[in-house]
Amino acid sequence: MLRRRCDNNCLLAPYFPTQELHKFVGVHKVFGASNVIKMIQMVEERKREDAVKAMVYEATARLRDPVYGSAGSIYQLQKMIQELKAQLESMKTQVSELRQQKELLLSIHNNNVHSHNDPLFTDNDPIFDGYFDQLMDSDPFDFPVQVGWGCSNTNNMSMPSC
Repeated sequence: MLRRRCDNNCLLAPYFPTQELHKFVGVHKVFGASNVIKMIQMVEERKREDAVKAMVYEATARLRDPVYGSAGSIYQLQKMIQELKAQLESMKTQVSELRQQKELLLSIHNNNVHSHNDPLFTDNDPIFDGYFDQLMDSDPFDFPVQVGWGCSNTNNMSMPSC
């Protein structure tokens, strides 16, 4: 795999610890060890860690997609953003249409209730004339109890006969 090991004095040691050898293998495969060392040396010391992270990211992307590398991932994400924006606009349109339908249905319902054209609204029906007023005026807990159910009871010990 690798010809030589990196000791503690190696420039790469702080950025590629032995427990993360797979990261260096990918970077080495894509860029080559000497190029990685040159790139690290070209960057200011305080920015080197970020530079190594970028190299690892690009190497991983290149191994996954040798033609486009990270640009392929960026393109796919941009395409996904455009598709999601289109879906969002479609959903906004649907919500707007549903709100309009709701308002229309509410206005129809309110017109029917206020004009008493509702076929289920029976306040003006002569059959029920005054019935609802009686219900509203009566006490729901005060109702007469009839005993005997209108049947004659000839024998006190037996059930009433009808």
